[in-house]
Parts: sequence; structure tokens; C-alpha cells
Amino acid sequence: MTALTDDTLPVTPRAMRDEMILFVVMALLLASVPFTGVYPFFVMQALCFALLACAFNLLIGYGGLLSFGHAMFMGTAGYCSGHALKVWGLPPELGILVGIAAAFGLSLITGYISIRRQGIYFSMITLALSQLLYFIYLQAPFTHGEDGIQGIPQGHLFGVFDLSKPTVLYYVVLVGFLAGFLLIYRIINSPFGEVLKSIRENEPRAISLGYRTDQYKFLAFVLSGTLAGFAGALKVFVAQNASLTDVHWSMSGEVVLMTLVGGLGTIFGPVVGAFVIIAMQQYLAGFGQWVTVIQGSIFVICVLTFRRGVIGEIAHYFRRSL
Repeated sequence: MTALTDDTLPVTPRAMRDEMILFVVMALLLASVPFTGVYPFFVMQALCFALLACAFNLLIGYGGLLSFGHAMFMGTAGYCSGHALKVWGLPPELGILVGIAAAFGLSLITGYISIRRQGIYFSMITLALSQLLYFIYLQAPFTHGEDGIQGIPQGHLFGVFDLSKPTVLYYVVLVGFLAGFLLIYRIINSPFGEVLKSIRENEPRAISLGYRTDQYKFLAFVLSGTLAGFAGALKVFVAQNASLTDVHWSMSGEVVLMTLVGGLGTIFGPVVGAFVIIAMQQYLAGFGQWVTVIQGSIFVICVLTFRRGVIGEIAHYFRRSL
């Protein structure tokens, strides 16, 4: 699957300036949230999923690879970080590193298995691997089955920052999100990112130019999976639990939905899409199971009327790179 690139704009100093201005505006708005009275748990949860969606967008939006199993990286990192924090008694910074390392190792294995296939075959392999891990975690003793790992301690980051305080935790999650976002932005605008885009556009031509496309796609898969794991490790501190929900195939579907609603192959689209979907789940919870019907309706409307996604349509209208 390839991204919608019929209106792709070249990377110019003006485009990069616009993107950095928008990044600063986004960072300032997010930094002001604790002073606005907005429910912090909602924003922290949205930031974790926004980072997950950005990591997924790196793979599909710029590599043209559609994964139906990206939740396995988030869930694996969550389980490993939660176990390290609660059972091993590690401090938060080491717990996060354990989760990232677990996601990195998993992405190496699953990437090696799946990256040699293309199109729907690649997607189905990632879905199968994700479901395999789901049933492993359902039976594994350290995950506690359907109960999950509950009551995960938040602790003190670097022995200084008390994560049990909502404001401190919010800014830690925000810094983690912004760091991950900037890393993805740097990857996209690096020589590696340019080669990745060329593979997305025309892989046979990239091969004819001497690029080993499988290696580039494999590295993109590993980077995407590792960053998704970083999002999962951060989410553990917000929810204080790790459960099967984060590994289920429906979570992978939600990530796809977030990316498409916000704008496939755009920088800020996954962030907007994540906030839209999480906001619907948060503020429409009173409708019960009808929330999924509403989400499906919005998705259909977006596909039919906003083919490029919310940010994609805005970028197309103003002829800006967003």
C-alpha cells in the first residue's frame, strides 16, 4: 500500500520553517494544558497514542508498508516495563528502557519474518504475528492473563521527579512525546528518509539505482516498532496497568484509523487523528457500544470527503508541508 502522494511537496527551507513553527505552536499549546482545566489523563493518554500513530505513520506514510499488528510493540513494551517496575523494582528510567529494548528485539524478529513480503501479504503476516503474541500473553504467567499487571508503581524519575503527581507526570509524558516526534521528524528529513520515500514511490526504480530496498524497509520497520514501544512504556505510567487490550488486533485497527483520519504521510496528521479518536472515546463513553458505530461513521465520512485526512486537506489547500 502506498501513501497519497499526488500532491507531495518538495522539502524546502520554507517547508521546514513552516513545520518547525507549527511544532513550536503545538508544544506551547500542550505545555499550557495543566493551566486550562482540561482533564490531564485524557491528554496524556492522547499523547501516548499520538506517538504510537506517528511511529506507525513512519512505516506506512513514508515507507508504504501497512502493518496490521503494530499494537504488539506497544503491548509488549507495556508488559515488560510494568513487570520490571512492579516485580524487579527498577526505577522509571530503567523500566522505560526495558520496554524499549523489548520492542526493539520484537521488531527485529517480526521484521525479519515479514519484511520480505509486500502488499497484503506483509499486512497479513504482521496481523498473524500480533495475534500469536496476544495468545502467548494471555497464557504467560508474568502477564497475569486477562487481569493484566495492575497497580504498577510510578516512582521517581531519576530519583527526583515524583511521577505520582499528575502535573509532573504530564510534563514527563509531554517531553517523551516531543522527543519521539522530533526523532521521527529527523528520520523523515534525513537521507535515509528520502530513500524510504523513493522506495514508497517506485521500488523497482530504487532497486535499479543500487539501493537494497529490503534493508531500508527493515530498518524503517525496526525504528517504527521501537518508537511504538516507547509509547507503550510511557502509557504504563499513565494507566498504571498493562493489559491485553494494548496487544489486541483492534488496537492496531485504531492506530490505522488515527493515521488515516489525521492524514496519511503528513507530519502532524497522526497527532490530530489520535486526539480526535481518543476524544471521542472519552467524551462519548456515555453512548456505550455506540461509540464504535460513531467512530465508523466518522471514518467513512473522512474517507469519502477528506481523502487526504484532516491535516492532509489543510496542507493541500494552503500548499504547505504539514
